[in-house]
Amino acid sequence: MPKPLADKIRPKNLDDIVGQGHLLGKDKPLRRIIESGKIPNMIFYGTSGVGKTTVARIIAENTNLKMCKLNGTSASVSDIKDIIAQTDTIDGFNGVLLYLDEIQYLNKKQQQSLLEHIENGRITLIASTTENPYFYVFNAILSRSTVFEFKPVSAEEMKPAIRRAFQIVADEQGLKLKIENGVVDYIAVGCGGDVRKSINTVELCALSADNDGESLIVKLENVKLLTQRSNMRYDRDGDQHYDLLSALQKSIRGSDENAAIHYAARLIEAGDLPSICRRLLVIASEDIGLAYPQAIAITKACVDSALQLGFPEAQIPIAEAVILLATAPKSNSANTAIKLALDDVRKGITSSFPRCLQNVHCDGDDVKEKGQNYIYPHDYPNHYVEQQYMPDELKGKVYYTYGANKTEQLALAYNTKVKGKKQSSEK
Repeated sequence: MPKPLADKIRPKNLDDIVGQGHLLGKDKPLRRIIESGKIPNMIFYGTSGVGKTTVARIIAENTNLKMCKLNGTSASVSDIKDIIAQTDTIDGFNGVLLYLDEIQYLNKKQQQSLLEHIENGRITLIASTTENPYFYVFNAILSRSTVFEFKPVSAEEMKPAIRRAFQIVADEQGLKLKIENGVVDYIAVGCGGDVRKSINTVELCALSADNDGESLIVKLENVKLLTQRSNMRYDRDGDQHYDLLSALQKSIRGSDENAAIHYAARLIEAGDLPSICRRLLVIASEDIGLAYPQAIAITKACVDSALQLGFPEAQIPIAEAVILLATAPKSNSANTAIKLALDDVRKGITSSFPRCLQNVHCDGDDVKEKGQNYIYPHDYPNHYVEQQYMPDELKGKVYYTYGANKTEQLALAYNTKVKGKKQSSEK
């Protein structure tokens, strides 16, 4: 069976690894650990194709431990027990290094079955995951491991690997290599920091490249046809999905319209219209709120237009909503108020109503104060009259604080005038 190009070009030592300089550069933490020969339990966290498995293999080859490998998508408790049993054999006498890929797919019971053997040192665990380990990995495993984050590889770091991959293909065919200008740059940028994807793209382009009998000729036009869409790192159920939505909201909240448009463009390119629309509606209420109450109506109109239009035209009303929200005044006063009120409700302060607010009904003999005694505000000047609305337990409690923006300050001035007393306001 032919060996994939990605395996042929896989680095054999730390110096050949593309990217991850923050971990594997000279005097960097992970490199020092590996070179010490004393390998602790580790979790490698990062997107696919950034070198997690390669580093694990290099570590295994430089220890005197027996290496075993499992994948969380298919491993069972029985598979884990089989590996544990190998620690009692001659091969596993010094211990077993277990490389557990995609650990996030193991359930709690499966992860717990490793604990005792990790603690006593019979198994050294190197696990990898594409999801945030603090959300997906059992706490007891995390507390016994060191987490290292592998980052997407930059286009500049990836270019040498792409050139080397093309050269390997040409050498295998006994041909000279001719690469049009822009080919390497296009692949490096279009593969989203995934080295494996870039090498697989090289292999695909080489298979369809022109061959004049002497040279392998790689043309940019052909490369563009084979890689029509950039390999954006996006999974609607994964961390990247929530990271992008979080980045969009925080950029809008921080009034950085350019960053907001950037993250919106990434979501648009991923084709995730429902998530964008939902998050924009949340932002309009949570972050703009009463500082510009019309924002929710305008955003809803933009969202409705986008959903009706679909892509590619939907990007226009989406951009309009993003820029409007990013440049609008901000207030979280309504969001803060409802959170404070919910906190009291969840504490159980829900048992009573002021008498004047209750529905009219027959008073029994046990009711000392007969009648509802509700005062109708519209019968008074400015449609206001003072009476108790809060339950007795919360009388005088303040949830809402007026925001320091024009709209809420106008409302504050009106309420102060009408009620004849000072209201609470942000400073």
